[in-house]
Amino acid sequence: MPASEPPAGCGPVDYGVSHVAIIMDGNGRWAKNRGWPRLVGHRRGAERVKEIVRACPDLGVRWLTVYAFSTENWKRSTEEVLGLMGIFARYIEKEADGLSAEGVRMRFIGARERLDPKLQALMAGIEARTAPNTRLNLTVAINYGGRDELRRAAVRLAQDVAAGRIAPDAIDEAAFAARLDTAAIPDPDLVIRTSGETRTSNFLPWQAAYSEYEFTPTLWPDFGPAELEKVLAVFSTRERRFGGAKA
Repeated sequence: MPASEPPAGCGPVDYGVSHVAIIMDGNGRWAKNRGWPRLVGHRRGAERVKEIVRACPDLGVRWLTVYAFSTENWKRSTEEVLGLMGIFARYIEKEADGLSAEGVRMRFIGARERLDPKLQALMAGIEARTAPNTRLNLTVAINYGGRDELRRAAVRLAQDVAAGRIAPDAIDEAAFAARLDTAAIPDPDLVIRTSGETRTSNFLPWQAAYSEYEFTPTLWPDFGPAELEKVLAVFSTRERRFGGAKA
């Protein structure tokens, strides 16, 4: 029996990880290594998301955040960008029933205004449909950039100060965090980046201030539930002190 599948009748494995965030890198290289178009890799990467989503509850993970498209990804070719947007739309349409049946709540972070209105409507629809679900919280970052999120939060805060809704001397970390895209989402315990790159790439800079990081050489289309479990097991051996001294 694979390690990621607990014996029948047992509850989830507890690795002490409630929220995992993933920078899903390596789709294009995976396809290139096989002589295929980059979009083939992105489609395979979307299949991996489905597998990881299904595996998370049995690994004790209640929150999963994935980096699907950054504010910088618009620099890619028009063909690739349009292809990615099509993959996002098809994923939402195809997975809506399955996500609802499996108790997954889906939501999105990032600046939606630049996205196609039809895609925005699909995003809003699946968010509303899955809002009551609690088994797993899946957050997808689309047109997301950490600096852009911080800028938008600062604008919201400035508007609230100007409107008299909050006094300048009442601004603290909690007030700022409440204006981020992730206001209703706990900070990640663990951030994973696949493909061997060791950058954070503008992903959750505020939220991941005290997260543990794991960089794996595995390309995202090859990163399955078994490897996720191995990473969680390594995480469970770490001592998180949040700036405090070792006991």
